[in-house]
Amino acid sequence: MRAFRLTDTALAELAAGRPSAATVGELRRSQISRHLLLLSETLKRPGSQIPFWYADSGATADTRAAALADPMRALHTAATLAALRAGAAPPPEPVISGHELTATHDGLTLRVRLEDTDPLRTRLGLTPSRQLTAAEVAGWQRLLTEAWRLLVARHRPAATTLAATLRVLVPIEPDPGDAGLSATSAEAFGAVALSPPPDAPTLAVGLLHECQHSLLNATRTLFDLIEPGSPATYSPWRDDPRPPFGLLHGAYAYQSVARFWRTESRTGGPVAQFEFARWRAAVHDATDALLDGGYLTAAGERFVRAMRAEVTTWLSEEVDPGVERLARDANADHRARWRLRNLEVDTEPLLDAWRQGWPSRLPEPKLRAGGGRAHGRSDRLDLVHRLLRGPATVDGFERDQSLQPGSRERPGDDAWLRGEAGTALSAYEKSLESLNRPSRPKGPPSPREVDVWAGIALVAPWRSVRERPEAARAVYLALEQETLFKIAERLERTLN
Repeated sequence: MRAFRLTDTALAELAAGRPSAATVGELRRSQISRHLLLLSETLKRPGSQIPFWYADSGATADTRAAALADPMRALHTAATLAALRAGAAPPPEPVISGHELTATHDGLTLRVRLEDTDPLRTRLGLTPSRQLTAAEVAGWQRLLTEAWRLLVARHRPAATTLAATLRVLVPIEPDPGDAGLSATSAEAFGAVALSPPPDAPTLAVGLLHECQHSLLNATRTLFDLIEPGSPATYSPWRDDPRPPFGLLHGAYAYQSVARFWRTESRTGGPVAQFEFARWRAAVHDATDALLDGGYLTAAGERFVRAMRAEVTTWLSEEVDPGVERLARDANADHRARWRLRNLEVDTEPLLDAWRQGWPSRLPEPKLRAGGGRAHGRSDRLDLVHRLLRGPATVDGFERDQSLQPGSRERPGDDAWLRGEAGTALSAYEKSLESLNRPSRPKGPPSPREVDVWAGIALVAPWRSVRERPEAARAVYLALEQETLFKIAERLERTLN
């Protein structure tokens, strides 16, 4: 049996998001070998049958190799093995009958199958679309052609990696509450599930993002990167706690997103600058968290250090100061919202110490029970995108005229967008006072509470409130007669 290996140099280049063609080829071959091993194990199980595509007497070595490399056949083999292990009936064999899409630009070609019939496409984790109409298929072809032209012309190394990795696109139903959905599966190297993108740049970014997931999934079959049993933690890309490998997945995928916007920001407008500034900082922070968390194996540490070294060089690249502030605050807003939704604090020890005049440190929070898959999103982020795409100019970047003072029902956000922290804090405090203040509430805060407290955390002059909004909220609700100012001043002393 062949062993698949990567040199230290190849691993570092892969981690930096710049794998060589030889490295991508090695990862692909390893996944074909993995599929063959799964198929061999499947055939040893009672009740199994040789798949028709492998048993076909007319099949050649090349057609069998192509079938083994097909992501959806690999997905089917994994599903069949799982069913046989559980003593259940295996799923029916898939009939590959999707729509072939091709895009060529400047000598580089991308060929993918738009898969809208395979019943196992649900195993990519999202709700697949119904079978597409001819017009919908034509729409995907048009967007793919435009996205491919952009990628080849401005991001050719990434396009080359994408062409060597991507094989299947599975259209999925859009989520009305989400800007866009996409997913991959470790069982289907080179398959991507994607909701219909609004434009070619969105499709280009989505494909690069998901291609990284496929590459990391393949890398994981060769190297253990994360120690088993590691606890869930914060991820800048999700609203729910994530295992450390999920954090690594997000950081690796968004490294490619940051690189895309880094190139686009050199000639593009403030939106490209914002996306670059936001994601370079998020990836850098995530790699720091992984390196500091004690979750990584030796190979995982080498991988993450190479990621960190790559993105660190981007931090000094100039971005408009106003855009940079909004990017920094967008990340802070997400972190505050995550803490408010997912962490709870037992304030009784702290309050008891205060009553008796003792000094006390702020209690450590714990994760709330429950919750599920979620994606980071906020109205505040939507306002930033509107502002950056608007026609008027302020502070060096584009601004939406509808965000002028007094034009909205959210004056705190309006002041925050202008960089007026004091005015924003006063407005957020008024919003806070308008909310019910039940003593020692149980359960997570309401969406409105999350929004108000996250706004306070963005502009507060107190480190305790900025870094621990969930604790500030808990104490505020427990001490019904105290103002936010007095509570925050007292909380500051718990950090010293």
